Amino acid sequence: MVEGIIGTNPIRRWTIISRDHQINDDIRAREVRLVGPESEQLGIKPLREALQMAIDANMDLVNVAPQAKPPVCRIMDYGKFRYEQQKKDKEARKNQKTVDLKEVWFRSNIDEHDYQTKLRNVIKFLGEGDKVKASVRFRGREIAHADVGQRILERLLKEVNDIVNVERVPKLEGRSMIMILAPKNTN
Repeated sequence: MVEGIIGTNPIRRWTIISRDHQINDDIRAREVRLVGPESEQLGIKPLREALQMAIDANMDLVNVAPQAKPPVCRIMDYGKFRYEQQKKDKEARKNQKTVDLKEVWFRSNIDEHDYQTKLRNVIKFLGEGDKVKASVRFRGREIAHADVGQRILERLLKEVNDIVNVERVPKLEGRSMIMILAPKNTN
């Protein structure tokens, strides 16, 4: 995005290569519904008169609703407006939570203590708002007993059933049985 002060023409202080807003001379309507600097309605005015009012106020004329008939234009300090928008966008990005996919591996012959440790991890991940991919890995001939892996994943689901939605039921893929769980509060 390129911006800056252009020449000595007081009406065209900002040139923005963007689809955000039309400013000053970039507005191509004959008449505009004008809103003043204090958000007061000034009525429908010819474009030249609206531009002159913006120059007299030492501000910019910004087309804030180009789809309206006639377009809505506001007299404002465009630089200050853009700065405030950028601050709001940055704050929104900062507060936005990305959902990660955490994976927890089980073995078909897992001991009870190991199972409880992994269960606590699953509950912690779901509490943080992340999805969990629970998988049982089979080695060698263990694949012949896929029902053991099915029971492990069903037990896990039964223990966390009140806090999860099942995105993918347990399914055998190659040498692993996979189930994906999502926290209930995100859907």
